[in-house]
Amino acid sequence: MQIKKFEKEYDVKSYECDKNGGLRLLTLMNIFQDIADSHASALGIGIEHCLAHGLAWIGSNYIINIERLPQWHEKIRIVTWPAVEKKIGAVRDFLVFDEKGLVIIRASSQWVLINYEKRRPVSLRDNLPEYHIIDERALFTDFPKIEDFETVDFRRCFAIRFDDIDINNHVNNSVYPLWASEAVPAPFRLSHRPETLEVAFKKEGLFGEDVNVLTRLDGLTSLHSIQAQSDGRELAKVKIVWKEI
Repeated sequence: MQIKKFEKEYDVKSYECDKNGGLRLLTLMNIFQDIADSHASALGIGIEHCLAHGLAWIGSNYIINIERLPQWHEKIRIVTWPAVEKKIGAVRDFLVFDEKGLVIIRASSQWVLINYEKRRPVSLRDNLPEYHIIDERALFTDFPKIEDFETVDFRRCFAIRFDDIDINNHVNNSVYPLWASEAVPAPFRLSHRPETLEVAFKKEGLFGEDVNVLTRLDGLTSLHSIQAQSDGRELAKVKIVWKEI
């Protein structure tokens, strides 16, 4: 199937904004998931196909570069397309345009198709209708490994709420960057906003668990390891490069 880029317009609502009037990271991630799901469904490879065949798309990585965050009452346009196909996974890219047509956010995401019952990756070509990628990138990245760290500057604990769980029965991708951004000290958070965000999803987080967010803050870069309290398994790693407001 030959495809075209998919786009939607969004009006930024007051309840989607932070104290500075900028779009929340949580909402930005949810918008990306929404438009990705809409496009995948239009291609016949979305949630409807997955549920009917015992499959699920699982996010493995995100990289987001933010020139500026959309503001309250602003109308933005999101464009997305499948940019790379691998044997068991795919890369989907995003561009966010402001009302002047300028790109204000670039993002790339990596996804793995799994057998839902066995929780194991499966081949795209053996399990999806045929479609073709668009050989164009919003960000040229191979999703490099987020570095480990030994020195922990800050530690925060969060409970996994019912509202954090999505249709795949685990913590939604958008929640991990939220936890990471809340794990830096309040004075720093109040005076900085994310400029680059990298997320590597590792394991499933489940309703009722508690998680520890271990943080290393080095200048304008914060590294985060998000771990389940019960058994210490690492659920995600996050790297944020901050910019002064």
